[in-house]
Amino acid sequence: MKRRLFKERTASILAGLLILATPGISAAASLAGKVGDKRSFVYLPQQGSEGNCRQAYNAYVAAAGHSAYASTITGARVLYFVCGVHVNAPSQKAAEALALKSCESGRKKFKVDMVGGCGVVASK
Repeated sequence: MKRRLFKERTASILAGLLILATPGISAAASLAGKVGDKRSFVYLPQQGSEGNCRQAYNAYVAAAGHSAYASTITGARVLYFVCGVHVNAPSQKAAEALALKSCESGRKKFKVDMVGGCGVVASK
């Protein structure tokens, strides 16, 4: 009798813990719609940029997995702007490295020579 009562109580306790843990699991499953860790102001120029940085940033925010958005370092006056994005990487660190690589390859492709270089603006 004691053994049966112990099993029922154990099952009830485990079921309660599972119910409490479920919201945390579902929240961690998808990063879609989240901005993540912003390291600096997200600058999205209308002119003077190659490609579509606004579209790249929106893809970063919409991505469900680990992603990162990188861009050239902006000063008071921006003459030219390049960005890079990587979505759904295996980890946040990998996404940051690939976004930086994408931004740097854009600088080389469009022959943009500026002081500073690329930096991670936001990652999740």
